Amino acid sequence: MLKAPPIQTLPPRQVAWPAPGHWTYDDYQRLPDDGNRYEVICGVLYIMNTPNILHQLAITNLVLEIGSLVRRQGLGILLPAPTEVILPGIATPAQPDVLFVRAERRHIVAEQQVVGPPDLVIEVLSPSSVRHDRFTKFNAYEEAGIPEYWIVSPKGRTVEIYQLQEGEYVLAGEYSQDEPLVSPGLGNLGFAAGVLFQS
Repeated sequence: MLKAPPIQTLPPRQVAWPAPGHWTYDDYQRLPDDGNRYEVICGVLYIMNTPNILHQLAITNLVLEIGSLVRRQGLGILLPAPTEVILPGIATPAQPDVLFVRAERRHIVAEQQVVGPPDLVIEVLSPSSVRHDRFTKFNAYEEAGIPEYWIVSPKGRTVEIYQLQEGEYVLAGEYSQDEPLVSPGLGNLGFAAGVLFQS
């Protein structure tokens, strides 16, 4: 498990908010509807900065490419952010950039949120999210038992695919440029890493 000191962020206004480490889903629901994305991981509130265009472009391409495969083969459901994911005892909620739930586990997709670990989560790095995605969320997803985690870097134009083995993530592959992506859970995806960074 990767280790990093916790990032403690303050809520956007001065009210009677809980101390870091003590946030709950009820506290999360009291946050203002101010256009920000929030996550609560291990009781700590995290505020997501507005993503840049490269980040959003990568998400769009991920949804188009993987979504086509998922729909064509009837594999399950693919959802982009913002989608709340409740990982009991770990995240209440997390909001992955993209998530996938297999058809046979679709029961965990409720009307407002996904309750339980998805089969795949993807985070696209932004300059402000590198530490959060590589440490905080890496550890949370690993602990929650999510079988597959991708880290997509628009700046490096790479895709790292991690697979859960014996409770820990191991790097299953790192892809760039014209290298075809292969997912442990979805197989050969039929497109190269570089496609994700095209406009």
